[in-house]
Amino acid sequence: MRAVTIANDKLSVEDHPDPTPGAGECLVRVRAAGLNGADMMQRRGAYPAPPGAPQDIPGLELAGEVIDRGPGASRFELGDRVMGIVAGGGQAALAVVHERILMPVPDNLDWPEAGGLPEVFTTAHDGVFTQAGLRSGERLLVHGGAGGVGTAAIQLGRAAGARVTATVRNPDHHSRVAKLGAEVIAPEGFEDHGPFDVILELVGAPNLSGNLQALGFWGRIMVIGISAGAKAELNLGLAMQKRARILNSTLRPRPLEEKAMTARAMERSVLPLLASGAIHVPIAATYPLEDAVAAYERFGEGGKLGKIVLTMGG
Repeated sequence: MRAVTIANDKLSVEDHPDPTPGAGECLVRVRAAGLNGADMMQRRGAYPAPPGAPQDIPGLELAGEVIDRGPGASRFELGDRVMGIVAGGGQAALAVVHERILMPVPDNLDWPEAGGLPEVFTTAHDGVFTQAGLRSGERLLVHGGAGGVGTAAIQLGRAAGARVTATVRNPDHHSRVAKLGAEVIAPEGFEDHGPFDVILELVGAPNLSGNLQALGFWGRIMVIGISAGAKAELNLGLAMQKRARILNSTLRPRPLEEKAMTARAMERSVLPLLASGAIHVPIAATYPLEDAVAAYERFGEGGKLGKIVLTMGG
C-alpha cells in the first residue's frame, strides 16, 4: 500500500506492506484522512506515536470502507462506510482500526468531510462537554476558532444552546466563522469580553493569564492545544477567588476503552447533528495522497479555515 512516510524528519509517500486486522479489528480501505497539528509535530520528531501505532506513518483520523475483519470483529459488515480516530497510520491507503473506535459515516457526508471529522469533533465534544460540562445558556470562548477543533467546538456549542465567542486572528475569516454561530473577536483584548463559563484553549500558555481574567465564577478552562507555548505564570489567588477549574487533556495516547467511550458519545450526540445538517465539516482544501508534501506545506502556512484532507480516490 501507499502511505505518507516520515523518515529522518523528511516527508514522502512510499510503499508499505499491507496491514492485517487482528482480533476485534477492521481493515479499512481509506478514502480520506485529515491533517492535524499532531502530524506536524510528529514530522518534526516532537510527538512520536504511542506504542503499538505505526511510528513512520502519521494520521490520527480516517474514513473509508471495511474490506476485511479480524477474529471476533462483527460490529460492521464488509463494505460499510466507517470513520474513526487512530493513534497513527491514518494517512495510508489501508489501515487497521479496532471496531469499537469506528463509527458509521452519515449518508449525507462525502469522503473528505468524513475523513476530516473524527479527530476534531471528538476532541471538541470530549473537551467542551464530557470534561468541561458546558450547559445550555452558558458562555463559551473558543480560542483559535478558524481551525478544525475550533470550528467543531463553535458549532457544537451553538447546537447545545450556549452563547459562543471565538477569537480569530485572520480578519478574512471573521464573517465565515461568525456564520458557524459565534461572535468573532480579535485575539487581542479578548479578556474584556467575558465573563465566560467555559474557555476552550487551543493556542497555549500565552493566553492563560487572560483566560483567568475572562473567566466567570465556577468557570472552567479546558486546555487541549499548546502550540504557542506550554509554560505560563498563574495567579493562584485569582483562580481561588473565582473557584476556577483548569482542565487539560490529550486524545491520542488514551487506551482503547477510553477511546471507545468517546466514539459512543459521538454517536449519541454528534452524528445526529451531522446527519440532519445542523452542523458540518468545513474543508479548507483537499489533496491526493501522492501530494501529501504539498498538503503539509499548506497546513504549515497557517491562515486556513477548516480542515486540510488527503484523499485516496474512490
